[in-house]
Amino acid sequence: METKRIHILEDDQEIRNVIEILLKEEGFELQLSSSFAELKKNIQDAMPDLFLLDVMLPDGNGAEICEDLKTDMFTKHIPIIVMSAQNNSEQKAIAAFANDYISKPFDIYDVLDRINAQLKISEENSPAKA
Repeated sequence: METKRIHILEDDQEIRNVIEILLKEEGFELQLSSSFAELKKNIQDAMPDLFLLDVMLPDGNGAEICEDLKTDMFTKHIPIIVMSAQNNSEQKAIAAFANDYISKPFDIYDVLDRINAQLKISEENSPAKA
């Protein structure tokens, strides 16, 4: 099985570190960004298999970034999980076509389960698997 690449867009260094450690232990390849500008630069090198986006960012809103990614022909097929500590963010994330939503504080194993579930759905829906 090929290694799955996950792009984490999270401006909180501690949260990013926790997620990074967990996902690396699980064998994922990671791309890390702390801003939307950095994400755009990073995905030019290699597309991820899944995006994990925070809502509150220094240069944008994760829900809007999610919508941008979901309406771009190159990234619309990639599952996106949006994370936020804000109460009203879940509706925004769903409206922005997010595949899943995680509220903070989160259980790290719940995050892992949700990532694996989205990757499985994405793989099953992949035209390459036919």
